[in-house]
Amino acid sequence: MHKALLFALCLALPAGGLWAQEADIVPSNVIFVTSTGYWEESQGALLPDDEPGQTGSTTAKGADGQRGYYKLIAVRQSDGTARIHLQQIASTPAGPEVISSAELDEFSALKPYVTDIRPETSTGITRQPGMFATVYLKTDPSATEPESWTVLIDDLGDIKIERATN
Repeated sequence: MHKALLFALCLALPAGGLWAQEADIVPSNVIFVTSTGYWEESQGALLPDDEPGQTGSTTAKGADGQRGYYKLIAVRQSDGTARIHLQQIASTPAGPEVISSAELDEFSALKPYVTDIRPETSTGITRQPGMFATVYLKTDPSATEPESWTVLIDDLGDIKIERATN
């Protein structure tokens, strides 16, 4: 009888209450996160070039001995559009550490409605340094099909963002 009562009480609890402890892990306005690619050793933090406002064209600056991966994050705004951020994450003995974080202005200028972000492979693992991901977006929310945009970081840390050509 005691087990049946406990089971009934568990069923009566709201699903949201079961995850209350994890609610602060990812804010509700983060709609997509993709971790993929890698960087290592002589590639250090991604730092914006000298031109102000050009966070989308960044290059790697040295920080010897470090290694890690990249993360693309789409953050929904109150108007339904999204801002896309690129982070460089270091793998440290204490756990992952954000080395740099920058909003990608190329996407902000489009005021996109992001429908998906996908890494190059389903495993997110690549065999050479850098990153490749595809961002699916609409500039008109009533459009039937999304546009595909690629974010490429080469082995030197240079970033290239462009509309996909298939």
